[in-house]
Amino acid sequence: MEELNTIQKIAVMALPLVFAIVLHEVAHGWVADKLGDHTARDMGRLTLNPIPHIDLFGTIIMPILLFVITSGRFVFGSAKPVPINPYNFKNPKKDMALSSLAGPAANLVMALVFTFLLRIVIAGLEGKVPQFYWDWLIIPLSYMLVYGIIINVVLAVLNLIPIPPLDGSRVVYWLLPDKQAASYYRLEPYGMFIILALFAFGFLGRIMTPIVSFLLTLLLGEKIF
Repeated sequence: MEELNTIQKIAVMALPLVFAIVLHEVAHGWVADKLGDHTARDMGRLTLNPIPHIDLFGTIIMPILLFVITSGRFVFGSAKPVPINPYNFKNPKKDMALSSLAGPAANLVMALVFTFLLRIVIAGLEGKVPQFYWDWLIIPLSYMLVYGIIINVVLAVLNLIPIPPLDGSRVVYWLLPDKQAASYYRLEPYGMFIILALFAFGFLGRIMTPIVSFLLTLLLGEKIF
């Protein structure tokens, strides 16, 4: 595929990014609902309508800043966290971990679906679609699917890092004895500062890149990073 300019990148990345972070949050709420906590459903957050999920900083400002800072190589976003009340669960630690894992799992499922559409459906249409429609519809859609795969893989891998409040930390919290778990979760107020520091000094990239590169090579059939 040809290299896109800045406007083209924004155009093909915006929809996959919003869809990825919205479905990520809805997955949290949906699993929590199945496990007995209906808070998200009662607050109208089990919807694919992006408006209730949009966070000014996480959904709009942060992705734009990261896009500019990294020249379009890395984009990350977040939605308003879906409200979950662990006291409604039968097994709060375990069920909170399962609800948290639902977000990255949803991103990986989306990446697989987009891969199927790109490598099976669109590849099967090549040579069968009039050139006009191929150029103006199928090629832009292909770029959206590629970026959708990249965004979903990055979101899944990032959220599985065991730093509070990322999703991976809920699994660690579940596995630790209560006393150690309580001490571990005292990091949560500083978690985002730790993540930003890791990003600023390049450590986050060193942690994520090998895993993201492996998964993308597996899905796309070529080395991206």
